Amino acid sequence: MELRVVGCHGGETPRHRTSAFVVDERMAIDAGSLTSGLELEAQFRLQACLVSHAHLDHVRDLATIADNRCQADCEPLVVAATRPTIQVLKKHFFNNKLWPDFSVIPNKSRPTIRFVELKHGKRVDVAGYAVQSVAVNHTIDSAGFIIAGPDATIAYSGDTGPTDAFWELLRAEKNLKALLMEVSFPNREQKLATISGHHTPRTLHRDLLKYGRPRDLPTLLYHIKPVFQSEVEQECARLKGVNLSVLGLNEQLDTRRV
Repeated sequence: MELRVVGCHGGETPRHRTSAFVVDERMAIDAGSLTSGLELEAQFRLQACLVSHAHLDHVRDLATIADNRCQADCEPLVVAATRPTIQVLKKHFFNNKLWPDFSVIPNKSRPTIRFVELKHGKRVDVAGYAVQSVAVNHTIDSAGFIIAGPDATIAYSGDTGPTDAFWELLRAEKNLKALLMEVSFPNREQKLATISGHHTPRTLHRDLLKYGRPRDLPTLLYHIKPVFQSEVEQECARLKGVNLSVLGLNEQLDTRRV
């Protein structure tokens, strides 16, 4: 399973892009920077996009990728998310006010995007992967994902603070090769992290221990706020008994060998 890092930060500058990852060039995970970070050909190859939650830094480029794909007469892009997230996207995003409703453009029989509902605990085929969503702890409805392919399984935390159900599912996975895990703020900003539903290195470490054998799980960190990038990296580097690396823009990884 190949992973392309399109965006991996918790904010945006010319050197930072918000969350968007691509698996095997055909399925995206979140859409914060799908068009700002991908050429048209790569955008057109996508079959689906998993959306963890409806915050703008995770959905923004659904608007522009829909527009681009519509002009190119691409096959419908599957947008897979939980019901509350889909409801927000329909009511507040693709609502013909903020942005055209590409679920009926160019027409209902061949739309530009097609919503697929994910139900927690149920594996759903999305672009050839068995995808299972799990509720995590954020300020709005938010999901983590377990994504099983033919040769590897990876997990994605979504935006979350401390949680339990996610780790219960991960402990049961037999072929888990990598975890994409959020951490946003330094330890001194714990109050802000708690209020906003995010991790600091301190709470990240506590949660990783729930996995039971965190040293055996390659954990790829994303969502660090640009203002705190160096500080968070330094604090994560001091954590013991875990297997951490910080993702960078445009990295391409074979998740079987991270």
